[in-house]
Amino acid sequence: MEYNHKEIESRWQKFWRDNDIYKAEINPAKKKFYVLDMFPYPSGAGLHVGHPLGYIASDIYSRFKRLQGFNVLHPMGYDAYGLPAEQYAIQTGQHPEKTTTENIARYRSQLDKIGFSFDWSREVRTCDPGYYKWTQWAFMQMFDHYYDRDADKALPIDALTERFAASGTEGVNAACGKELNFTAEEWNSWDERRQREVLMNYRIAYQGETMVNWCPALGTVLANDEVSEGVSVRGGHPVEQRVMNQWCLRVSAYAPRLLADMEELEWSDSLKETQRNWIGRSEGAEMRFGVKDSDVELEIFTTRADTIFGVTFMVLAPESAYVRQLVTPEQKEAVEKYLDEVKHKTERERQIDKRVSGVFTGAYAINPLRVPGCTWVIRSAT
Repeated sequence: MEYNHKEIESRWQKFWRDNDIYKAEINPAKKKFYVLDMFPYPSGAGLHVGHPLGYIASDIYSRFKRLQGFNVLHPMGYDAYGLPAEQYAIQTGQHPEKTTTENIARYRSQLDKIGFSFDWSREVRTCDPGYYKWTQWAFMQMFDHYYDRDADKALPIDALTERFAASGTEGVNAACGKELNFTAEEWNSWDERRQREVLMNYRIAYQGETMVNWCPALGTVLANDEVSEGVSVRGGHPVEQRVMNQWCLRVSAYAPRLLADMEELEWSDSLKETQRNWIGRSEGAEMRFGVKDSDVELEIFTTRADTIFGVTFMVLAPESAYVRQLVTPEQKEAVEKYLDEVKHKTERERQIDKRVSGVFTGAYAINPLRVPGCTWVIRSAT
C-alpha cells in the first residue's frame, strides 16, 4: 500500500487546526509546562534550515511532556520589529508593514506544513501595537523605579525623591551609577533640571553615555551580531565605535538576586556556570590613581587590592575620554593613528582577538598607595 504522505499530513494538520488540539487551556488539575522557542525574524522570503532545526527538537519535547500528562503551553511568534525587517523592505523597495505581513503569512504556512504543535492562539508579533504597548509599559515602570539594596527590590522613584527632600543621601543604599553625597538643603535648593539629572543616576532605566556600533549609512546603532569585520552584516556598510547617549538598564543591581534564584532552577551545572559568568558579579575595591602633572584621577575596580604594589602600567580603553585629555603633544600623532585603526572593531571582536596592542600616551600614573618615587606608564590599548 502506497504511503501518501501529502494527503495524510494535510488531512491531519487540518484536523489539528480545526479542533485547536494544541491550545493550552487553564486546567489546575494538570501540571503546567512551558516550552518557548526563539521567534524568527520575518525578514526573508521564507524559513531557512536553522529555524526548523531548533523547532523540531523543542516540538518533540513538547509532545513528550503532553504524553506525560502535562498541560503544555508551546507558543510561537515573530520578532518583527527592527532593522532586519526594515532592511528587507529597503532591499525589495516595499513598505515594511507590507513585507512583514506577507513574510509572516509565508512563515506560518511553512511551519504548519512541518506539523509543529504550536498554540497559535498565543501568537506574538512584536510589531503589533497590542504587543509593544506592554514593552513600553514595562520601560516606564523601570524608568519610574530605583533599586533599593536594603529592601532588595525596586521601589518607586517618588519614594527616593521624598527621602532626598527630607534627609539627602543619608541612609540611602541604592543601586546607582555614581556614589553621590548631598544634604536635604542642597537637594531642595536645586532646580527641577538638576534634580532630574541626579535621579537619572538612580533610575533602573536611565540615559547614559556608552560605546555603540554606529553605522552612518544605515543611520542606526547595530548590535554586535549585526557587525562583522568592521562592516554591517546587512549591506556591508562601514561601522565605527562611537560614544553616544543611550537608554540603558541597570540590570547589574539584580545580580545578587539572579545568582541566588538560579539555585532554584532545574538546569545543568554547566549551564548555571555559564549564566554566573554572564552575570559577572565580583567583589572587590575601587581605587583611584592620580596622574602626574594633572588633576585627573583614574578610578579602577580590582578584586585583588593587594596586587597594586606590583602595578607596572595603566591601560585606558581607546574610547575613554581620558585618552585625549592625557595624551602629550609628542605622542598625539601615534595615539590618533592607533585610535583610527581600532575604531572599526566591535567590543566582541576586540575580545576575540587575543593579540595585545597599545600605544604610549606620554602620561604617567601615581600609585594610590603613595610609594615614594613610583610612577607608571599610561597606555591606550585593547
